[in-house]
Amino acid sequence: MMIMIRAIVRPEKADDVLAALMDNGFPAVTKYSVAGRGKQRGIKIGEVTYDEIPKTMLMSVVNAEDKEFVINTIMDAARSGTKGAFGDGKIFVTEVEGVYTISSGVNETAAASEGAA
Repeated sequence: MMIMIRAIVRPEKADDVLAALMDNGFPAVTKYSVAGRGKQRGIKIGEVTYDEIPKTMLMSVVNAEDKEFVINTIMDAARSGTKGAFGDGKIFVTEVEGVYTISSGVNETAAASEGAA
């Protein structure tokens, strides 16, 4: 089984997360800029409320057995300081029903399940 991991992190931490994943053998990541807010409902500075805060989303699909290692790698690299800080981000994990390579047409999900059988 394959797992999709989506991590929403501070933009200044994205390169640290990418480097940590690469160093640990997980180079395949999609990165894009996003904006949103969490439980804090934005930030108020003086009279101005910023309710959409810039973040970076990193998305990767990994084998299920690598899930916890990849999550811990992301958390360690994305955390502010030793204890973390409000707004460091979130990680979302979902099962992947299928993975296909466009250039070859190979169903990687079927190939992975045949190898496991």
